Amino acid sequence: MPISRPRSRLRALLSSMSFWVVVALILGLLVGAMVEVSGSAALTGAIEAVEPLGGVWLNALRITVIPLVFAMLVTGIVSIADAASTGRLAVRALVVFGIMLTAATIYAILAGLGLLNLWPIDPVAGQALLSGIPGDSIAAVGEAAHTDGLRAFLNSLAPSNLIKAAADDGVLGVVVFAIAFGFAATRLEPRLRTPLALFFEATAEAVVVIVHWVLLAAPIGVFALALGVGLRAGVGAAGVLGHYIAIVCLSQIGVIILVYLAVRVFGKIGFGRFSQAIAPAQVVAFSTQSSLASLPVMVERARDYLGVSHASAGLVLPLAVAVFRLTSPVANLAVCLYAAQLYGVPLGIAALIAGGLTAIAVSIASVGLPGQVSFFASVGPICLAMGVPIGVLPLLLAVEVIPDILRTIGNVTADLAATRIIAGDDEAETEPAAAGI
Repeated sequence: MPISRPRSRLRALLSSMSFWVVVALILGLLVGAMVEVSGSAALTGAIEAVEPLGGVWLNALRITVIPLVFAMLVTGIVSIADAASTGRLAVRALVVFGIMLTAATIYAILAGLGLLNLWPIDPVAGQALLSGIPGDSIAAVGEAAHTDGLRAFLNSLAPSNLIKAAADDGVLGVVVFAIAFGFAATRLEPRLRTPLALFFEATAEAVVVIVHWVLLAAPIGVFALALGVGLRAGVGAAGVLGHYIAIVCLSQIGVIILVYLAVRVFGKIGFGRFSQAIAPAQVVAFSTQSSLASLPVMVERARDYLGVSHASAGLVLPLAVAVFRLTSPVANLAVCLYAAQLYGVPLGIAALIAGGLTAIAVSIASVGLPGQVSFFASVGPICLAMGVPIGVLPLLLAVEVIPDILRTIGNVTADLAATRIIAGDDEAETEPAAAGI
């Protein structure tokens, strides 16, 4: 999907807005905690009057999830099919991307559950944090029944009424239908497929504009939610948010380490040479938080330092930036597993499978979106598919800046590793002396 000018402006806006969202979170927690300490009934009433603004803002974001994911899934699948039709190398790349995404998703579930088992959320602090979240958002806990049990899980894959499934937050069924619809669109003749793909691309762009408008109010919405959390949980809520950042970052660091191991085994390149070759691209990823902005450096490092042919680097890396985000299922599932433990939602094997399948699907659908947009477009559907409430997501969004840096670094690292693996020995050029290793 092409990156439009409105989306570029949105990315620039969000890069500065992240600062104000963090400020709003901290200020809301402090003000709420100070009012709680003061014991003033008038100030407490004032906060309780402002709190509903946070719920309204959350609902405005939530309403965009289904149409955005559906439209982007369709256009993403059509673009993948178009890429596959370009030749053998593109098909090979898509196969490698698929294998790596599947492995990363399995790792994400195991790592997320393992980390939270070894380092669980403080139950008292967690409940105090949730006490400041609007009560209606917690009602979704009962939706876990949709994915508990094999029969319910299988039924959720093919709902009898798509509109009702969407209204009931039956996201998995919507995702499955969107995937089927996307593949069906690829079988149409060009005169029909092209306008259909353009329609859903335009739909996705229009919804992104709506999200843009909603996110303009992000500091206000987060401040309103943080006031309630600070009033009921005090500054102790900051400890839970810090714990959340650590869990998500550790999950991503783990998958990055696995990428280094994979490129050593399958790409047949030493750790030292690979690390030195990709370091400049990782620096650009850190500073820009954009895989697209890192693409020129990635192409240069792949060709001149990783021994990848010009043809392979020129095809595989742009394709990777367009449809491949390895850290997406890892980070998104870490968020969902954290929210599940926070809310006390038990996750059976069916819920984990539903979350994993949805994570893979939305990792393709949300490619190219700015971090704050993709956070809701990706994490929201996975939470809903697993039966986990999403009321806490705005607070987690406010501290997404640090995990988002690792997301980009991990994606760039995986893109270069996959490019080396896909090129293989048969296409690898002589190791350049410039590598120095």
